[in-house]
Amino acid sequence: MESQKQVLERLRGAFRSGVTRPAQFRLTQLQAMMKLFEDNETQILEAMHKDLAKPKFEAVLSEIDIVVNDLCYTISNLQTWMQHSYVGTNLATKLDDCFVRREPLGVVLIIGAWNYPLQLILSPLIGAIAAGNCAILKPSEISQATEKLIAELIPKYLSQECYAVICGGAEETKTLLENRFDHIFYTGSQSVARCILQAAAVHLTPVTLELGGKCPCLIYGRLDMKAAAKRLVWAKFFNAGQSCVAPDYVLCTAETREMLLPFIKEALESFYGSEPQQSPDMGRIVTDRHWKRLVELLKKSEGKVVIGGESVRENKYMAPTVVVDVKESDALMQEEIFGPILPILTIKSLDEGINFVNEREKPLALYAFSDESQVVTTVLERTSSGGFCSNDGIAHMTLPGLPFGGVGASGMGNYHGRWTFETFSHKRGCMLRGWGLERVNVLRYPPYTESNLSWLRWATTAKKKGWWAGCSVM
Repeated sequence: MESQKQVLERLRGAFRSGVTRPAQFRLTQLQAMMKLFEDNETQILEAMHKDLAKPKFEAVLSEIDIVVNDLCYTISNLQTWMQHSYVGTNLATKLDDCFVRREPLGVVLIIGAWNYPLQLILSPLIGAIAAGNCAILKPSEISQATEKLIAELIPKYLSQECYAVICGGAEETKTLLENRFDHIFYTGSQSVARCILQAAAVHLTPVTLELGGKCPCLIYGRLDMKAAAKRLVWAKFFNAGQSCVAPDYVLCTAETREMLLPFIKEALESFYGSEPQQSPDMGRIVTDRHWKRLVELLKKSEGKVVIGGESVRENKYMAPTVVVDVKESDALMQEEIFGPILPILTIKSLDEGINFVNEREKPLALYAFSDESQVVTTVLERTSSGGFCSNDGIAHMTLPGLPFGGVGASGMGNYHGRWTFETFSHKRGCMLRGWGLERVNVLRYPPYTESNLSWLRWATTAKKKGWWAGCSVM
């Protein structure tokens, strides 16, 4: 069995050979990944159910279709993305070819997460392949069934010389990070991200960090309460709340809260029945440790549980739970919940809600629910977040044309569609110059004169409309 270093050297040798650079190779690998999904949907769904009790519906949407759609989008557009982007020139470079050439970085490391264990490692891989890189994948060891499946399928469908899977826990990851990579793409927690950054700094390796945080849902003004409740409940409790873009808490007036709660209760019963534990559409918490954390978090809360609150350790179940009378100092507001618990905090005005959001770390996503366009526009313009969506949750991250990523503590860099291709590409500025216009080049050679400097500045300065007015070059 190869050591980590041997795997890395094998991939580095493949990259240096140039095998990954031709468009046809990249397309062939992307089409092979498409075949991987076509041939193994049943096995993928089984792994998802073992790891998280994911309903087939949720697994298809969030682990299969979202990746396949990204694949189709990338395959359709790759030839265009690979073309040179020509830039404007000035008088001194008028005869030169000046363009941006997108080149692969080399051997990249992609570290996945357990909550969407297939999507969060294969979506970045699409862009890494499209950009012409070799890649090492490190799936999460927490979602064991999916980790095993990825380790089996990647070498079966993709080039073993260019792509490899390394499994293991924290120690194996730590050892892996001691090696030099050309880019590291990590999805996970902020605490581990700090370790990733420290390891990357040793080799000055660039990183993309897809993290999380507490994503607010600000509900204000006129709106369709029934529809709002359905969309909020779906986004919050999808995958049992274990989504980095799930609404983490709600901000609304006391009046809105009282109107919203009955509709939330109605939506939950409509979705999961009167006994959500028996519903095949309600997932489970990934491990006993994660289940305990959520139970303790709820116990520490001083808020009032008005919906749910039940939990069963044997099958890591936690009921969809809504908590009101939550203060900003509450235990539920001190960390990302990452589970099926929804705190509702009350505000007196839109300004108060916006200030509440802005006083905290920038979230990965921010949601504004309102029929009033001015409310939505105000929230959008006066806040900062990785992504933004009005009157829905999670939906914005399903579109490959939109960049997905954090800002500040919620991450750095972005991906999906072309954005992943750009993340794994070096934008190389190129100028192809001949031997013509040497008479003009003489202006830059010593001995320097004021006259030559004036002419050179005139030839190289960006010109505005009416630039000639009052301009003296003599």
